[in-house]
Amino acid sequence: MTTNHSPSIPAAAARDVPPAGGGTPAVRAPRGSARAKLIAAAHATVRKQGYAATTVDQICAAAGVTKGAFFHHFASKEELAVAAAEGWTERARPMFELAPHVSLEDPLDRLLGHIDFRLSMLDGPTEDYTCFVGTMVQEAYATNDRIRAACEASINAYCQALAPDIQAAMDVYNVPEDITAIGLAQHVQSVLQGAFVLAKTTNDPAIARGTVTHLKRYVRMLFGAGGTP
Repeated sequence: MTTNHSPSIPAAAARDVPPAGGGTPAVRAPRGSARAKLIAAAHATVRKQGYAATTVDQICAAAGVTKGAFFHHFASKEELAVAAAEGWTERARPMFELAPHVSLEDPLDRLLGHIDFRLSMLDGPTEDYTCFVGTMVQEAYATNDRIRAACEASINAYCQALAPDIQAAMDVYNVPEDITAIGLAQHVQSVLQGAFVLAKTTNDPAIARGTVTHLKRYVRMLFGAGGTP
């Protein structure tokens, strides 16, 4: 039996399951996979210093590969950015398949558990939990449509993955008629992205944790403070 408060998730366990839209640890690529190493290095470097300030040389150094290896796999930094946005989505999949809350019976408990899971990730250096695609699209949305579209696809994939549990909860609990599952999923993503921005302004995750805690309160109120008693 679950409770109104979804079970807490140990921070160490949370860091093992990276989300799209933000909050992942650095992942060591398989030995010998230069392409995967470059994508992982792009994730880490862009989150730390931004897309425009990140150079191909810096990515190569972080990945431990040569510049020749870079251009063997990618024609340009833009090509890597698009591939890295797609890779960010792939890194998110375990949080919708393996995280502890996914086995909860009540769909609202699963949704609240997901928010708790995201909350547990908000710790450590800012670049370790903020969002690669969210960071990159803020810089490139008006200047590079390929990168913008790749970031849009990654963020939308997160929302689409979250929407089924929201819809299932809506089917059980009374919510306002104008609420849609995808709309609430987008709101969750918006709060998370805003929390990352606020954390960057203070270089402290505390303000982000407070924001996501308010999100959980809002969701519980929206569903009539429901959940399995």
